[in-house]
Amino acid sequence: MGKIILRLDRVMADRKMSLKELSEQVGVSNVNLSKIKTGKISAIRFSTLKAICEALDCQPGDILEYDPDSEDDI
Repeated sequence: MGKIILRLDRVMADRKMSLKELSEQVGVSNVNLSKIKTGKISAIRFSTLKAICEALDCQPGDILEYDPDSEDDI
């Protein structure tokens, strides 16, 4: 079974946005955004995903990727 890979770090780097800046714009703590950035989460709220996409001017598919060949850790 495949795995969902989070690419928030890549999108943030492309936009030259720090975790602190994103946290302030999204209204989510640095700790929680860091977990999303490193992929150490098992779920994300649509409202959080929407706020991240608005702050980074991106689409959910820019942040989330499905790899059918990877083993799922969740």
